[in-house]
Amino acid sequence: MAQADKLHLIIFTFFLLSVSLLNTSLSQPQTPSPAPAPAPASDSCNGIFLSYTYTAGNSIPPTDPTNQAYRFESTLTVLNNGLHELKSWRAFVGFQHKELLVSASNAVLADGSPLPAEVGNGTVFAGFPMSDLKSAVETAGDMTQMEVRVGLVGTQFGVGAPAVPMPLNISLVNDGYSCHNATKQGNNEMHVCCIKDTNSDSNGGLNDEFLPRQEGDLIIMYDVIRAYDNNYLAQVSISNHNPLGRLDNWQLSFDWMREEFIYAMKGAYPYVVDTTDCIFGSQGQYYKDMDFSQALNCERRPTIIDLPPTRANDSILGGIPFCCRNGTILPPLMDPSKSKSSFQMQVYKMPPDLNRTELAPPQNWKINGTMNPDYECGSPLQVSPSRFPDPSGLPSETAAVASWQVVCTITWSKETVPRCCVSYSAFFNDSAIPCNTCACGCNANPSQTCSAREPALLIPTDALLIPFDNRTAKALEWAKIKRRAVPNPLPCGDNCGVSINWHLLSDYRGGWSARITIFNWGETSFADWFAAVQLEKAVPGFEEVYTFNGSVLLGSNNTIFMQGRSGLNYLMAEANGANPKKDPRVPGTQQSVISFTKKSTPGINVAKGDGFPSKVWFNGEECALPTILPNKAPSISAATSIFGFLTLALLFLMHR
Repeated sequence: MAQADKLHLIIFTFFLLSVSLLNTSLSQPQTPSPAPAPAPASDSCNGIFLSYTYTAGNSIPPTDPTNQAYRFESTLTVLNNGLHELKSWRAFVGFQHKELLVSASNAVLADGSPLPAEVGNGTVFAGFPMSDLKSAVETAGDMTQMEVRVGLVGTQFGVGAPAVPMPLNISLVNDGYSCHNATKQGNNEMHVCCIKDTNSDSNGGLNDEFLPRQEGDLIIMYDVIRAYDNNYLAQVSISNHNPLGRLDNWQLSFDWMREEFIYAMKGAYPYVVDTTDCIFGSQGQYYKDMDFSQALNCERRPTIIDLPPTRANDSILGGIPFCCRNGTILPPLMDPSKSKSSFQMQVYKMPPDLNRTELAPPQNWKINGTMNPDYECGSPLQVSPSRFPDPSGLPSETAAVASWQVVCTITWSKETVPRCCVSYSAFFNDSAIPCNTCACGCNANPSQTCSAREPALLIPTDALLIPFDNRTAKALEWAKIKRRAVPNPLPCGDNCGVSINWHLLSDYRGGWSARITIFNWGETSFADWFAAVQLEKAVPGFEEVYTFNGSVLLGSNNTIFMQGRSGLNYLMAEANGANPKKDPRVPGTQQSVISFTKKSTPGINVAKGDGFPSKVWFNGEECALPTILPNKAPSISAATSIFGFLTLALLFLMHR
């Protein structure tokens, strides 16, 4: 066969084979290619992406058909898909099923509450130890630096399978971000995208290394001033910035999150000196050669107290500026030099943090005093390093290694029980309206001899000088004289350590006056006391406080601030009467008269309510007010009112 014929035969054979294969493939059913997976919801977010996913849950004892408890497990994810680093991330989860949060990984509660905590009304989480989330641009898309996953475990009530206990909403709460309502995906996930508001005032410093310092009622600074591989020296400073805020015998507590412990302190001291947890714990295993009898405290949540003034110059415990004042921090208006407290502590660290750059502040800060407002403290925010005067006296400053700021805010809630109360009286009525029944709380198990619901009985003015337990006879006699019904059982007392009487002293065409009397029924004396009254309409006519130092509160047009003058700035505790066997105990008292003019307050109606305060504070604590005002009785003559005033003044002088 010729060479050309062979070539034609090969081509023809190949053609027949190709046609056969094509027919075979066309005759067989075609398998469709899989559809591409939907893109994650986070891909469409060019800001901060948050998601909440419910992962598991089951019922837990005890069995209760009406309010069954269930364990829940869920994951909160925060992802930075924006252009800039997200500093100190904070995310809100709107829990709504009476949740009790037991644990949270990679986060703490931003309000400083330790776990377990009730979060049924929603709560804000703050990142720890990873508080900052970098962007994809600056990390080349490294998810370990862009994203944090918070594992949540807790108890919720009433939502069992197949229902899913989802929160009401989730959002980012960092300043300068706006979030829409969360979108639900299925029945166990929700997500939201939060975008930086280009018009927000909070956009300054996007590229700064640290967040700007914040304002607050009380500021706690945690400054690391020396750092070593396994320990560091921290200075803690507490500064009061609220004109009506105050602390007495402050107690400061926080949580160590990395097994740290306090080895030494100056300027303050642990409430309990205890190293047991170190000796029997991992700290003792690592620091085998350390003498823990020289250490101070190994509690995970220590409580710190201030030192007395006698320790201020102690070579071992003192020598720290603003230390050693028995825990008293005054408003800056009273004395700026006494509105701050400081101490230092040497903190030892544990693996894997044995590097001088591995520094983490304690979390869940809480501070309180003996008779002061309640403070809610946020989580620490890293700020620019603080600067201190050079200890050598040179005209230079020394910067801290690292600094964190804890912002504390005074909180008032309906559940807060006051520790002081106010009574009302007036020249036109010979009855005084005492503090409300149980104004400062009642006993947990009130006795059958008093009622916590009946309103307090009106009393004669002089009965305000007598302890509540000794007023019964006067109150009953007064009710009989005035022909008023007496409940059975009688109302309970107010249970307040401090009471303040506001007496409307006079009211005439050109002005008016009031008398304020402060009674201390407790066993603790108050040094450098102060009081403040809020009068909605009268303060523009304020003239003078006669035996106290008084002024209109800076930045306010309705509040008068008062403090004792030299020699009158000490409110004594309750003491025995002249004859302890028969005389009632005598409260510590301070008293002054306040005068007002009506030139600046035309139309003011003093007797109808404008002459009575709408709020009263003592040492920063807001006091409970009566619910009614004295009635104006025309039958009371001016002479009678003057006699009543002189009687009370005379009794006041007799009991000093």
